[in-house]
Amino acid sequence: MADKLLMVMVNTDPSNPQELGAPFFQATVAAAMDFDVEVVLTARAGELAKKGVAEKLFVMPGSPKSVYDFIKDAHEAGVKFFACTPTLELWNCTKEDLIPEVSDVVGGAYVIEQAMDDDVVTFTY
Repeated sequence: MADKLLMVMVNTDPSNPQELGAPFFQATVAAAMDFDVEVVLTARAGELAKKGVAEKLFVMPGSPKSVYDFIKDAHEAGVKFFACTPTLELWNCTKEDLIPEVSDVVGGAYVIEQAMDDDVVTFTY
């Protein structure tokens, strides 16, 4: 059985925040189950890595918990967050503009390498 979960958030659209709770919740649960969990934020979903974006989004109207709160919960559970290199250019930001939960910026080769590893299960959103 694989011991690592790679979650690539590429098509999850921040303009539809109802889509955003499940991936972060599942990442949190997997980390709580002692799996090594990495979330790569790229393309449209990469905007969530930018400071101030996820804080303004709520999965349910009227909820006191923002999407950023889901990200912080996952990070506290041990989930590692990465932004994909093209995300910085796409959303016109630098590493300094990213939320502190993003530990690094990775390229497409990293995502492919991880996805092809037999010890890694990959989910895409």
